Amino acid sequence: MPRSWNRHDKEMYDAIKESSMDRGMSPERSEEIAARTVNKHRRQEGRTPNQRTMGTGNPNRPLEEHTRDELYNIAKERKIEGRSKLAKEELIAAIRADH
Repeated sequence: MPRSWNRHDKEMYDAIKESSMDRGMSPERSEEIAARTVNKHRRQEGRTPNQRTMGTGNPNRPLEEHTRDELYNIAKERKIEGRSKLAKEELIAAIRADH
């Protein structure tokens, strides 16, 4: 358990892990799902300072509604070269060109 987690986080982790294992998942997969879920809740509550690691956002939203960091993560998944130097509009154009 990370030191930054509180008692509630640990209880949530244990409950999710146990539930996943009850559904037949491996212990390793159960731990991963539980940790990701707790960390997601911590991010949503603003208790995790690094917002850049929040993923790619809702895939059903238009690209213009994504943050620059979400667009960067999409570009990273698609292995778009030079993505770190691109502005938001340039990332949108590069992602559309990669489609």
